[in-house]
Amino acid sequence: MVDVEIVGADIAAELPPGPQIERLCLVALASGGVKDGHVAIEFVSEQRICELNEQYRGKSGPTDVLSFPIDGAEPIGAGARELGDVVICPVHTEDISEAIVHGTLHLIGMDHESDEGEMLALQRELLAWERRATAP
Repeated sequence: MVDVEIVGADIAAELPPGPQIERLCLVALASGGVKDGHVAIEFVSEQRICELNEQYRGKSGPTDVLSFPIDGAEPIGAGARELGDVVICPVHTEDISEAIVHGTLHLIGMDHESDEGEMLALQRELLAWERRATAP
């Protein structure tokens, strides 16, 4: 079972409801065969995302989403307990659902900067599936 912890949801008024945040994370993890573990999805201020972006990526200024896999850059196998954290700055994120899926795919070892477009294609597919599944 995957435990999704949502932190800082009070930072922005326009976030998806908790169950949707959790479902987006679970779908992204399942696409990589991950069925067990703990993930934290944290929503932070612009100041905090700037600090993290500088500290961990050496880039100044804000970004929309950062991922911190527990095992670093190495892919995580099914059954790992601590999967990592996804940190999202709602002020700099056009689509929160996309940021959740994007950050979670990074946790399972995908990297759009080094693959042949697979991560972003999977991201689009998962988001399209989620939107169809939740459409009225």
